[in-house]
Amino acid sequence: VQLQASGGGLVQAGGSLRLSCEASGNIVSSHTMGWYRQAPGKQRELVASMTRDGSTNYADSVLGRFTISRDNAKNTVYLQMNSLKPEDTAVYYCRASRTSPMWQNWWGQGTLVTVSS
Repeated sequence: VQLQASGGGLVQAGGSLRLSCEASGNIVSSHTMGWYRQAPGKQRELVASMTRDGSTNYADSVLGRFTISRDNAKNTVYLQMNSLKPEDTAVYYCRASRTSPMWQNWWGQGTLVTVSS
């Protein structure tokens, strides 16, 4: 399975971007899909995730501004990012994982989001 992330770019503070993560296999509905980010000099952190049953989880720093969604038919998960702040600047990665019936974990290659002040 490969995950192809796209949609990053340069945006001014207050702007919006939508990231996409397309999976090469039919896994979006059967795995937990997550968006993570890593800023320079910082550890990678969870931004948002969606479980198989559609439950979502968000980092406190993005709650109310970011929305994770998926399109099972397109094998794609999205991250809609609104009201962007300079501190959202990071490389964003998508991840697909599950622990049952077997442990599986895949990462996308990352897409850079830069928010200017």
